Amino acid sequence: MRTTTLAIVIPIYNEEAILPILFKRLRPVCESLEEVDWRVIFVNDGSRDRSREMLLEQHFKDGRFAVIDLSRNFGHQAAISAGLAHADADAVIVMDGDLQDPPELIPDMLSAWRDGGKVILPVRKSRAERGLRRFGFNLFHRLFAWLSDFRMEADTGVFGLLDRQAVAEFNRLPERHRFIPGLRAWIGFEQRKVFYDRQERVGGKPKQSLRRLINYATDGIISFSLKPLRLMTYMGATISATGFVLALVFIVKRLAGVETAETGFTTLVTLILFLGGIQLLGIGLLGEYLGRLYDEVKQRPLYIVNKRYGVGSNESADLLSERAASQMAAAPAVKYDRW
Repeated sequence: MRTTTLAIVIPIYNEEAILPILFKRLRPVCESLEEVDWRVIFVNDGSRDRSREMLLEQHFKDGRFAVIDLSRNFGHQAAISAGLAHADADAVIVMDGDLQDPPELIPDMLSAWRDGGKVILPVRKSRAERGLRRFGFNLFHRLFAWLSDFRMEADTGVFGLLDRQAVAEFNRLPERHRFIPGLRAWIGFEQRKVFYDRQERVGGKPKQSLRRLINYATDGIISFSLKPLRLMTYMGATISATGFVLALVFIVKRLAGVETAETGFTTLVTLILFLGGIQLLGIGLLGEYLGRLYDEVKQRPLYIVNKRYGVGSNESADLLSERAASQMAAAPAVKYDRW
């Protein structure tokens, strides 16, 4: 059997409390894989604690643990995209570093991939979140399934495996506002499922705040659906038709000489606030779409790499060397008198 190459992409942001446990659980799983040449690619997404130092220490102990150090915090989706862009392997696994995605599921994902699947989706049978956070996740998955223009497997996240061909096609997608589960579903290919129980964080606090989760959900819905715009159009048409019918009723009554009760102040204010709210909602929705279009037009890079350790080349260092060489070549020759 030909040796399989495997890359595991893990974004890291302020996870110094979890990294020792992650190393301890991840290495035995990887070393137990038969006929697999593996590499772990950690993407340090501008961590402010000791995460970067701990990642580099692990890299210098074992070169199979590579590190991509971003210049600042660019966000979860951008960090994953940076890892995928540097993952040159037959199969690439993406997982979070908080151990809610269990490394012990990697052999099952590889088995499903070897059976012919090019995109392996771990589906959550259950999840550890409770309360408002759990309600929000469930609401989003159902809302996205209804609004999306194409089907995406519910109860899945970024955790998954991509075949080399799927990774190549994924890396061709230029979006700045990224919703990776949706992009992964959009590229197609044969999918296989593996089921697992999503666990609680091993330590620390969740790095995805409520505001970030809302922005993430908004990116997912707006990037993969025009239905919100259509719904606003339908709502506007319905309100206009209702107003037209009411206007006809009042005109007919006035022409027929039928007395009508005077409209009260409360009714008038309610109608104005309702129609104004609908208009502002429609303008805000258009603004969300236009804002994303504006970001795409600017063509800024999705991320900037500061240093690479164990993968690729240090682009910044290469550019400095090339600049220094060009400056030396362009500099006029200086003659020095012999003493």
